[in-house]
Amino acid sequence: MGGGPRRGRGAPLLMIMGAQASGLGWPDELVDTLGTRHHVIRYDHRDTGRSTWRFDEQPYPLTRLAEDAVTILDRLGVERAHVVGMSLGGMLTQLLVADHPDRLLSATLIGTAALSTLPYVSPDGTRTPPERLPGVAPHLLELWSRPVEDRGPEAELARRVEHWQVLGGDQLPFDAAYARARERTIIEHTGHHATSTAHARADTSGMDRTAPLARTDVPTLVISAPAEPVAPPPHAHHLAQVIRGARLVEIPGMGHALPPQVHAPLAAAILEHTAKA
Repeated sequence: MGGGPRRGRGAPLLMIMGAQASGLGWPDELVDTLGTRHHVIRYDHRDTGRSTWRFDEQPYPLTRLAEDAVTILDRLGVERAHVVGMSLGGMLTQLLVADHPDRLLSATLIGTAALSTLPYVSPDGTRTPPERLPGVAPHLLELWSRPVEDRGPEAELARRVEHWQVLGGDQLPFDAAYARARERTIIEHTGHHATSTAHARADTSGMDRTAPLARTDVPTLVISAPAEPVAPPPHAHHLAQVIRGARLVEIPGMGHALPPQVHAPLAAAILEHTAKA
């Protein structure tokens, strides 16, 4: 896998990014803050960054990406690690909690939905099946429905900046220059500006982990983002209900993105969680 360990000492902390996202999707500022207490590891999924892009020749299920995370730990000689996962990375982290609890010191889940069939129980006692919880925001679905055409690196940068603006929600000011600089760095890291669709096409079967999540002993933190457009409220609360012993922390204004405004509160929540774990 492309990418690798960052600076930092202390217990290992593995960061798993979302679909189609390089490990550099975790901003340096956030990683460096976490690195004051941890040996932080971020990496490129298959079909992202500097990893192989061979899905068409060798397709794989999404569950394989969770096994890749275990391989990363094995290759780095890490017996157990704190794991932070965002979006698809949050689902992969749930798979690790369920299937490899012996490799985790703790788990933190950001911007993701539960791999559980248990209903969400609202404050008034109403029980809602997971499939009836709010889905992806319509304006984001419309953006995703547009064909991605190669019109050159600058046009691709503009497309990605628009995407991050929508993902970030409507509660925090959007810094287009910051988003553009981050994506330019990711393109330089990758070596090209193509966008993979592998994870959207991968087999999603075999993801349910209702029973093991309900009995896990892995200390789990769920980040609640009030402006989240991908897994909108109350998905975070549902996660905290179906994962045994999970704790919920809200980051004010946060959406499905990592702008500078959320770095400090997010890092503080993660570091408090890992210290307790």
